[in-house]
Amino acid sequence: MNKKFSRFKMMLAVAVLIEILLLIVLRILFQTGLLLPMILVVVNAVMIYYVLYQYQEDTTNRAYKISDLLGTEAAAAFLAGEIGILTYDDDYVITWMSELFNERGINRISKKLLLWLPEVNDLFQGEREKVNVKIDDRWYEITRKDEAQILFFVDVTTSMELRKACDENQVVVGMIHLDNYNETTQYADEQETSQINTRVRQPIVDWCKENGILMKRMRSDRFFIVLNEAIFEKIAANRFSIVRDTRRTSADMDISITLSMVFARGTNEFAELDEMVNSLMELAQTRGGDQVVIKKKGEDVKFYGGGSEAQEKRSRVRVRIMANTLRELILKSSNVIICGHREADFDCIGSAMCMSRIVQAYNRQCCIISKTGGIEAKLNAALKENDEHLKERHRFVTESEALNQLRDETLVIMVDHHKPQTSNGTFVLEKAKKVAIFDHHRRSADLSVDPILIYIEAGASSSCELVAEFVPYLSSHIEIDDVEATIMYAGMLIDTQRFKTRTGVRTFDAASMIRKWGADPILADQYLKDDYYTFDMKNTITKYCERRENGVIIAAVAESESASRAVMSMAADQILNVQDVEAVFVIARTIGGQYAISSRSTGNINVQAIMERMNGGGHFTAAALQREHSSVQELRSELIKTLDEYFKEVKENESHHVG
Repeated sequence: MNKKFSRFKMMLAVAVLIEILLLIVLRILFQTGLLLPMILVVVNAVMIYYVLYQYQEDTTNRAYKISDLLGTEAAAAFLAGEIGILTYDDDYVITWMSELFNERGINRISKKLLLWLPEVNDLFQGEREKVNVKIDDRWYEITRKDEAQILFFVDVTTSMELRKACDENQVVVGMIHLDNYNETTQYADEQETSQINTRVRQPIVDWCKENGILMKRMRSDRFFIVLNEAIFEKIAANRFSIVRDTRRTSADMDISITLSMVFARGTNEFAELDEMVNSLMELAQTRGGDQVVIKKKGEDVKFYGGGSEAQEKRSRVRVRIMANTLRELILKSSNVIICGHREADFDCIGSAMCMSRIVQAYNRQCCIISKTGGIEAKLNAALKENDEHLKERHRFVTESEALNQLRDETLVIMVDHHKPQTSNGTFVLEKAKKVAIFDHHRRSADLSVDPILIYIEAGASSSCELVAEFVPYLSSHIEIDDVEATIMYAGMLIDTQRFKTRTGVRTFDAASMIRKWGADPILADQYLKDDYYTFDMKNTITKYCERRENGVIIAAVAESESASRAVMSMAADQILNVQDVEAVFVIARTIGGQYAISSRSTGNINVQAIMERMNGGGHFTAAALQREHSSVQELRSELIKTLDEYFKEVKENESHHVG
């Protein structure tokens, strides 16, 4: 209809133009006056306007009622079911609307359909079978009749409101844990404990009450909470402000208490929610606390916060329990396979050798996967230097050789990592029946394995520290010699940047014990010295440094260059020593053909949270990622976008606190 209408208008316009030209010709040929031609033009214009107006009115009023087409019963049924019908032409111009629209004062006849309801374009493109749109405070479900220019509107306002009410009232269970509360109050006097309860614990109780959250205390530092989705969305919109408030209050009081919160949602099965909330709390604690962990059934775990470094929370009792559990697992196993991460470093191999000596003390066969997955260059040189000696004390094998030794009763021990995808024994882990994990990196949401023992302590400096602590609680026959101790000591030096970061009292206790075993600090320092290639590559990396906001340095190395992950991390450490630099990100193609980012920070920026957003991981102040298929520039662009999102959230958190 619209095309015919347009052609009609064009023809009338052409006719008027021809008439005007004829009048001009008559005026020239017959020298007549202007009055008569002008009168004719005006009369014709009025007549044309009248014809057009009548035509448009006729077009607008051509809508038939459903009762005219299908009868009064059908009309009553459509109205009772709150169903509307709309037709359109080839240009998506609305040509007819049923009585439902008339009753609700909606008239869009001869208007463009997609300008009124752009959402229905998905129906025309075949991307969706139905869409929901809101028109004048009412919701309609729109479907399209195949091979016909008809849309059906069904009023679903009531069902939408019921669904919303149901969603908002769905049960959410959670848990709140005051990190380090017991450790802080254990030796505090009565007055100090009272101040902590008043300024730290009581605001949490008040916050729950203000938001309508049911709270029940489980013990002095832990609370069980129940809420609904509406309340959850409200506190999530404020980014769980109580976590920030607790951290700031603790800082003002010069104490190390932080807050861990977890929420389980997305199901009405209470047993499932209980299992989820307990596993989430364990995850939050192994990641260092001071964060919110959320799990909705069917979705990935989400993290908020993590604004402070993990605190050292291991107790001697827990270490003894873990050591005894490890001993029992070894005794019940036929043999043991130890695997580390790819591109193994001093901490990885040092902790693996210490674990190997523990296993041998209980007369079980043991092997270390080290000939698969690569070894960092400096460590490789140290191992070659002591090759004959170490071969007498350990069995170093490939992954294929380890697979040949894998049986149902074999215990597989992962050291210095907990992600199978980064392991040098990936296939072994896939087939293993019994797996134990000992790591110091912040735990990821999905382990991808089902371990029978997991000991992940993000507050520890290194895996060498964790494993060394077991020795005093195990058999007195465990013998660590000077070569093994020196490699372990070198691992601690690297992971702590020579005892400058991530160190606690336990770190120096472990270092002292390793020193007693015969570790040579001078020889360890010799192992860690740069060769000329490393020295030159570090200088090359620094040439690509670019300064960005918030004290961030990005070094995106050209594709023509390649560097080992160890060199990348050393370069990042070196750049971090520059004044006013808060975080460093080195991006390069590795020698193995992967693309990687190595990141370091002074502690004011959580590089682990940034790397996790890009599917990497690590520590609060040291993290990384690797990818098989990418490019330096792609990683750089993605990193910049991730940094923008991270700092935007940090600023929003600060503004919420001020407000």
